[in-house]
Amino acid sequence: MSAVNELAYVVYEVSDLDAWEHFSVDLLSMQVGERTDNSMTLRNDDKAHRWILTDGPADDLAVSGYGVASSADLDVIAAKLKAAGYQADEGDAALAASRKVDRVIVTADPMGNRIELVTGLANAAAPFHSDLMLDKFVTGIQGCGHHFITAKGVARDIYMNYYESLLGFRISDRIDGPSPLGFSADAMFLHCNPRHHTIALADIPVPKNTHHFMLQVADRRDFGDTWDRVLRAGQRLEMTIGSHPNDQMFSFYVKSPSGFSIEYGWGGLTIDDDATWQVKLYDKLDSWGHLDPDQEIGYLQEANAKAGL
Repeated sequence: MSAVNELAYVVYEVSDLDAWEHFSVDLLSMQVGERTDNSMTLRNDDKAHRWILTDGPADDLAVSGYGVASSADLDVIAAKLKAAGYQADEGDAALAASRKVDRVIVTADPMGNRIELVTGLANAAAPFHSDLMLDKFVTGIQGCGHHFITAKGVARDIYMNYYESLLGFRISDRIDGPSPLGFSADAMFLHCNPRHHTIALADIPVPKNTHHFMLQVADRRDFGDTWDRVLRAGQRLEMTIGSHPNDQMFSFYVKSPSGFSIEYGWGGLTIDDDATWQVKLYDKLDSWGHLDPDQEIGYLQEANAKAGL
């Protein structure tokens, strides 16, 4: 089956490149690939880039780049998109060169998000390295991470037809339950490789195209070190340490300089066999933790007061 097989890269339009460099490199352990006056690329593995940041006011997701195994598969997916009435245009040589890929097809999902389907994302000239890390990020066949996209009022059957039937994602599971942030979420989680989900989608009251991007580390010591750095830097948290019931990721959520969140995780579940995987419906977003930071502070203050501290 011709289908996407990874989240290859994301493009964000951001208003403060310097703040992003500090946040992503000094706190999250990423590495700058290239930097100009109006753009910056970031790495979390040996690929030339995984995040592309461009200067602009949106402070939001601008492009999702999904990898496809071969040029022939790319042609099949493009034909399916066109037959279904969607845009599917061959990107020119300049776009392919800027993305450091062999080919790129440009399309858009039902919410209007720009999608780039690519083959042959290049490796960087040198291996990935961060002085802050003991091990590495979890990428490889699992792609660069996952992200959560807001549905913007588009009906589920419409966006699911696009991502499942046309791009070839498979359903991992669904969560329909309250969020610790004060709203109810009915979210679909989709995978295209062993990572539990590469994309999640829900119609939630978030003003941006994206709610979060997830970075996963292979060593829990790197998770702990990053948690300490984020706290010491006074970076605003969205949710404290906790775990989801579906992917079982041990994670926290920290606000990026652009306002959307980065989920920083360790220990996520993988889906190694679609034939035996059972899709489940969960009634809560979190198994434990993932508290609003003000709520957690309140608990700590109450405990200290009871102890006379």
